[in-house]
Amino acid sequence: MTRRSFVVGCAARLVVAVWLGFQASRAWSAAPAATNSPAREREEAYEEMRVLAEVLLHVKKQYVEEKTYKEIVAGALRGILQSLDPHSDFLNAQEYKAVKEDTASRFGGIGINIGMRDGILTVIAPMEDTPAFKAGILAGDAIVKIDGQKTQGMSLQDVVKRLRGPTGQKVIVTIRRNGEDSARDFELVREEIEAPSVKGERMVREGIGYVRLAQFSEPTAESLRQAVEKLRGEGAQALVIDLRDNHGGLLKSAIEVSQMFLAEGKPIVATRGRPGIYTETKAPAGGEARYMDMPLAVLVNGGSASAAEIVAGALQDHKRAILIGETTYGKASVQSLINLKTDNEAAIRLTIARYYTPNGREIHDKGITPDIAIECPPREWREVSVHRARIENPKLYTDEEKKKHENVVDRQLERALDALQGALVFWKK
Repeated sequence: MTRRSFVVGCAARLVVAVWLGFQASRAWSAAPAATNSPAREREEAYEEMRVLAEVLLHVKKQYVEEKTYKEIVAGALRGILQSLDPHSDFLNAQEYKAVKEDTASRFGGIGINIGMRDGILTVIAPMEDTPAFKAGILAGDAIVKIDGQKTQGMSLQDVVKRLRGPTGQKVIVTIRRNGEDSARDFELVREEIEAPSVKGERMVREGIGYVRLAQFSEPTAESLRQAVEKLRGEGAQALVIDLRDNHGGLLKSAIEVSQMFLAEGKPIVATRGRPGIYTETKAPAGGEARYMDMPLAVLVNGGSASAAEIVAGALQDHKRAILIGETTYGKASVQSLINLKTDNEAAIRLTIARYYTPNGREIHDKGITPDIAIECPPREWREVSVHRARIENPKLYTDEEKKKHENVVDRQLERALDALQGALVFWKK
C-alpha cells in the first residue's frame, strides 16, 4: 500500500468510524429491514466516505489558499445539507448562537421576506412601510446580488445575515424582475423593523368587518380576538381575513388562529415525515374562543406562506371559509435544529417533515389554490398594497400621497365582500 492510499484510507476510516458509531444505535435499529445486510451497508458507506476523505486531503494539500480542516469540513457539511433543500443548513458556532438568540421582534434590516423558488433567491413579500416597500421592491423579484456579491450558492441564513445589520447603514440589493431586460440596483438604508401581526381592523361594508394578519407571532391570536370583538361590537356579522403577503411565523399561532373559527376537535394540520423515523402528528382545534356564527372570506396570494397556508388550508378543507385570490407560495416544511454531539458549538438545521391540510393535501411546493381565483399582476398589487398601507397608517402619509391612491380598487377584496354579502342572506335563513 502506498503512503497516499494509506493516509486516505486512515482518514476515510476515521470519518466512517465516527459516522457509523453515531448511526448504529439510531438509523439501523429504527429503520425497516433492508435488502442489504448491515455489514454490506457498512462497506458501501466506507467506499463513499473514502472519496470524501480523499477530496478533503487534496483540498488541504493543494488548494490555492491554505484552509484548516475545520473550514474544509464545515464547507463539506454545508454543501451536503444545502443540496437537500433550501432550508437545511450547517451552522457554525457564531451562526448557531445567532439563531438561538434571534427572538427579538425588532431588528435592523430592509423589510423583505425571502425564499427559494426553483433555486433562485426570491422576494416572497416586502413588509409595509419598510425601506424595501418604499423603494418599490415587489413580491416575485429575484435577488441576484447583495452589495455586489452574487447570491447564487448562498444559503438563506447567509442572505439574511447580509441583509440585516445596524440601522443607518446602506445595503445595495440588485433585483431582476420578470418582464424587464436588465437588473436594477436598489440602494437601501437599514431601519429598525417592527412587525405588528394584526392590522387594519375596520368595517368595510354593512355587516362585514375586515382584519389583516401580517404575520403569525406569539400575540397574534389574542390580538385577533380583540379585533374581532371590536368589529362585532360595531355590527360585524361576517369577516374578511386578509392573509396576502403574510410570510408565516409560528405554527402554534397558526393553530390558535384556526381554532377560533372551527368546532372543537376538528383537525387543523398534520405533520408527516419519513415513514418509520418520524411519527405523524395532528393538531386538533381546542381553545375557548369560538366564532362559528360568522361567515368568513380569506384573501391569499403568492406572498402567503407557511403558517398562513396552514390557516387557509384548514379553513378551506372544513368549508369554513371561502378562499379568494391567488395560489399561495407553497412553503410548509418542518426544520429541526440539532446540536452536534461532536461539536457542541455547532448545529445543523434539517428538514424532518412537511405539513398537510386536514384532508391530506400537501402544501409544500404546491401551495393552496383559492376557491375563487382572481389574478393581481405585480404592478397592480403594488398599487393595492400601498393603498392598503395608507389606510392602515394614515399618520405616515401626507394628504397628497393619500390622494394618489384613493381611486385604487382592490378587486380581490371587492369579490370577497360580494361573496360574504350573499352568504349573509342564506346564513340568516
